[in-house]
Amino acid sequence: MLIRLGYDIRFDMPSAAAMIAMLRVHPSRANRLRSPDWVQTDPQVSIDEYTDSFGNLCSRFVAPAGPLRLFSSALIEDSGELDAVNPQADQIPVQNLPPEVLRFLLASRYCEVDRFSDTAQFLFGNTQPGWQRVQAICSWVHQNVTFGYHLARPTKTALDVHAERGGVCRDFQHLAITFCRCLGIPARYATGYLGDIGVPPDNSPMDFAAWFEAYLGDRWWTFDARHNARRIGRVLLATGRDAADVAITTSFGAALMKSFAVVTEQVAAEQPYSSEMQRSSLRA
Repeated sequence: MLIRLGYDIRFDMPSAAAMIAMLRVHPSRANRLRSPDWVQTDPQVSIDEYTDSFGNLCSRFVAPAGPLRLFSSALIEDSGELDAVNPQADQIPVQNLPPEVLRFLLASRYCEVDRFSDTAQFLFGNTQPGWQRVQAICSWVHQNVTFGYHLARPTKTALDVHAERGGVCRDFQHLAITFCRCLGIPARYATGYLGDIGVPPDNSPMDFAAWFEAYLGDRWWTFDARHNARRIGRVLLATGRDAADVAITTSFGAALMKSFAVVTEQVAAEQPYSSEMQRSSLRA
């Protein structure tokens, strides 16, 4: 299938400021793009790109004072298949894990592993290690945490989510990631596009989505504690220890967001590509 994806984000910049944007499709999916997904700006600025320590593609530029628009639109090919599953995927003993995944066992900004060890062992210590354990964690978080935009705040950590039992998609993932790490399962945060493909449409404004990946067997597997269901059409942007590593934009100075719109939708194969957003309903 073909998926149109894109965004239109507008800021008011009180003064010039350096910015980093993490809005390019992840290199692991870039070969499926039908057209480049370059970050475009209005006014035009010079953009440098680099790959961070997690393998994410980052765009670096200096935003001038005044109105600033970041936008892009592209088509990407997708298999149209549901998230892969492997109930036989084993949990690897920590001493046998590849060195590059060990950092995803440690505490991070939003995942207080050191505060959850006893709770994780109490809730999931009797589950079968491996896929069944991660799935039990997802099911528990899904059943015990309430979703609500009014419950979000940028400082909310896994400990807060567990205490308050509410949050948005990133909060569900932070809590599940923390439980996994406490039990010796490397887990990392993922962000990207996830449209209402193969599920009833959601009346909420479209946004970037969060899920997480757990390292089982010899690879990373997709899990989603918020939806707790296999989905079609995930398009990865970035992975990191938690949301702090994969901020969509980071400004080294004041940046006042004025509007924010995201598009991710299935389109007919013969539909032509356009470099502009092709959806009239924007989130203001």
